Amino acid sequence: MTPNEFDSMADATLERIAQALDESGADCDCETKGAGALEFEFADASRIIVNRHSAAQEIWVAAKSGGYHFRWNGSIWVDTRDGGELFATLSKLVGGQSGSRVILRSE
Repeated sequence: MTPNEFDSMADATLERIAQALDESGADCDCETKGAGALEFEFADASRIIVNRHSAAQEIWVAAKSGGYHFRWNGSIWVDTRDGGELFATLSKLVGGQSGSRVILRSE
């Protein structure tokens, strides 16, 4: 995948994440932080940062529970360590930090 293709795909994914978060009703604020980055802020002032990392062609997530790197496998974004899917992982992370069950849908 070319750098431009990656950036376009990652940016579209970040837009979908923001939309899914809004649709989920999760108790947090989502803000765009520059090109290719989202920040979720929760009532306890904790944050989750989601950003594209163009050099590695990955989407990175930083949360209270740790850091995650997701790489496109041709059909979904997969965690490079445990094979988890991006939206499923974000659902768990957002749910954990918001204190309520959250399901983020990729579509």
